[in-house]
Amino acid sequence: MKTGIDAISFDVAKIHLPINTLAKARNIEPEKLEKGLGLIKMTLPDTHQDTVVFGANALTKLISDNNINLNEITRIYIGTESAIDSSKPISSFLIALMEQKFGEDTLSECDVVDFTFACIGGVDAMQNCIDFIQLNPTKKAIVVTTDFAKYDLNSTGEYTQGAGALAMLITANPRIIAFENNWATSTKGVFDFFKPYRTISKTAITGNSTNEPWFENLESEVEIHKDQPVFDGQYSNQCYMDRTRDAYFSFKKLKNTTETVYDSWKSIVMHLPYAFQGRRMLSEIYALDASNTIVSGDEDASEYQNKLKEISKSEAYKEFVNEKLMPAEIASSLIGNLYTGSIFMGLLSTLAHFYDTEKEISGSKFGFLAYGSGSKSKVFEGTIQPDWKLAIAGVNLFETIEKSFEIDFDTYNKLHKKEQKTSIQTPKNEWTLDRIENEIPNLIGARYYKWVD
Repeated sequence: MKTGIDAISFDVAKIHLPINTLAKARNIEPEKLEKGLGLIKMTLPDTHQDTVVFGANALTKLISDNNINLNEITRIYIGTESAIDSSKPISSFLIALMEQKFGEDTLSECDVVDFTFACIGGVDAMQNCIDFIQLNPTKKAIVVTTDFAKYDLNSTGEYTQGAGALAMLITANPRIIAFENNWATSTKGVFDFFKPYRTISKTAITGNSTNEPWFENLESEVEIHKDQPVFDGQYSNQCYMDRTRDAYFSFKKLKNTTETVYDSWKSIVMHLPYAFQGRRMLSEIYALDASNTIVSGDEDASEYQNKLKEISKSEAYKEFVNEKLMPAEIASSLIGNLYTGSIFMGLLSTLAHFYDTEKEISGSKFGFLAYGSGSKSKVFEGTIQPDWKLAIAGVNLFETIEKSFEIDFDTYNKLHKKEQKTSIQTPKNEWTLDRIENEIPNLIGARYYKWVD
């Protein structure tokens, strides 16, 4: 029996800032970001949008476009690192909104939970659902990834921002892709990228040395949570390479093969915090697992790195990238980083590329190299199914992205600082954040959403 993705939908922020505009404002040579990192646009949440909105929009499209009977859905598992509450999961918001739109109690027996492990949480959610379907082949599950990547102004991550969600129906005998039962993992507890709770003394805020109550905070320290991460870009890249390399060669052991595994993959889909991250990170695996090994790993550190740089600039590697990695990069260039959704947007981008160019890929194997900071990598593979074209015919990925509304740098600054109070684009046929309760004591902070026709 096969298990995998039967249907897929998405929702991305409908406004964007051109990377060229950001580069000029930051005195960065635009070509460095556009040709060096593959960045063209970065999408940004409007004032009425958050991760619940993106997830609910993607899930609503999945249900409506595929005529899904919600009584058949046994679980809806969420991958995110952009939670809006430290207790109430995004999944609990989503089932409430789906019942609001599609009927009360239609999901009352559905299991829901959020998975959090930086950018790999969506893969964890999907693997769990696949295992469940393998044991219960008559059941159906849904995986939703929803995130927004926000970085401090003037930081080295600022140009990799993005926002959106994907929703995927997981079934037996899927139409799009069936996954093999080999999942290799490499894990290590590190601080390459994280979003900690931070504290500031109440005295520093109020100027009062006595611990007087301040907006109901009785503690002498005020806890702050920021959407922006603490990160070390260079170290994070190294962790990405180390985890992915180790997981890849563990995957070879699971497959019990000495062959070059990536040669058997039509396309390679990786986590892309920026469009060209994959091609920059994969050169080591490309070199180590080549049929005629290009590097041995026994060279001294500087010699080893120099060889990898030479390989990444070679015509053979460029051809390899263009053939196996480029299709997944297209959407990333136009959207930005979707955190947990990045690898699945890479899959959708690849499928849409082959669909639009009328290439037949049925029976082809795709390789997946997932990564989440903190840090963990998973390597797995899947086979494209005969009905993949039928399943994605109405998704219209690139057509939708093309309709994104361009904002100027001043508007971007106001959005980032939360000084923009009104929506830039009028909501239509989508969920919106309606209000956040700030008066009723036992509902302080409760978030309410509504559908706008």
